[in-house]
Amino acid sequence: MAVFHAGFDYSGKPVRVRFELGGRKDLSSELDHVGGRRALILTTSQQVTQGEEVAEALGKAAVGLFSKATMHTPVDITEMAMAVLAERSADCLVAVGGGSTIGLSKAISYRTDLPQIVIPTTYAGSEATPVLGQTDHGRKNTLRSQKVQPEVIVYDAELVRDLPVSASVTSGLNAMAHAVEALYAQNANRLSSELALAGLKAFIYGLPRVTASPDDLDAREDTLFGAWLCGSMLDQVGMALHHKLCHTLGGVLNLPHAETHAVILPQATAYNEQAVPDKLAPLAELLEAESAAGGLFDFTRTLGAPTDLNVLGVVERDLDRIAREAVSNPYWNPVPIEKRAVRELLQRAFYGQRPVLGEAK
Repeated sequence: MAVFHAGFDYSGKPVRVRFELGGRKDLSSELDHVGGRRALILTTSQQVTQGEEVAEALGKAAVGLFSKATMHTPVDITEMAMAVLAERSADCLVAVGGGSTIGLSKAISYRTDLPQIVIPTTYAGSEATPVLGQTDHGRKNTLRSQKVQPEVIVYDAELVRDLPVSASVTSGLNAMAHAVEALYAQNANRLSSELALAGLKAFIYGLPRVTASPDDLDAREDTLFGAWLCGSMLDQVGMALHHKLCHTLGGVLNLPHAETHAVILPQATAYNEQAVPDKLAPLAELLEAESAAGGLFDFTRTLGAPTDLNVLGVVERDLDRIAREAVSNPYWNPVPIEKRAVRELLQRAFYGQRPVLGEAK
């Protein structure tokens, strides 16, 4: 049996990745790596304490803390951070947080090309991607650039040990979505598929352990490893319908990012599974399910994550607008993205119906 399959290209920006308990307390080597001497620390308002801990560890190298990072990376917040950056004459960024904080760091780096050190506190995986989504006037736009890929990622399981179980689960499902779409991406290859399955396996076996024992550092390290693998998929392959719908829902309705991924993932998988059953069969096997979509729905529900859009604040009249937006500038997808079929998908997601492949379109 052949173990090598020629016919794919690999490219990516070199990234230093460090897994270490307590790694946030010693960043001197990371500053040296990026040539930084004056670090601006970024957090959300809820994570100021974690940012202050990192500032204390950095000592005089920390020149400020900006704590207004916000979900979906609003452009006006980035403008505020840019003013602080100039005022403090910072020459590098240290982001402590999840997708909101890392998104802000990326947005600043996209404008300034400053190096980034990111310390994730969730499983979302944004730190491992060259993708930036920004919201301006109710519309979320996504770009891909190696300029936004952080130079250093420090995974410290102690930082996610206190992450609430509900947030652990939804951010884990968010990360899994990157790997699920990688399995049937237009530019998928042998390497990307193997890494995607490894990341999915880490979460499928790790998240139940986290929910059973949130203080289990071994489970936390395993799931952080899964976050890195799943997130790195967006550096290798493109996105499809699932991400388009989540970006549209988030930008238009300002829905919580991770929870939206949790709801949409089984439904978007069902939309595509009939066309690419061979690509998704390994995932169904990992989930011990008859289909990947059904298995993802059951996995989501078993972990206590939301499965219906109406609990996130969506009202039924929103669905027509979301369907129109989603098909107006669609991402590539293995199945044509058609308004009627997408509207039906959203209807099932609204009520949290278990996807059935025969009814997927």
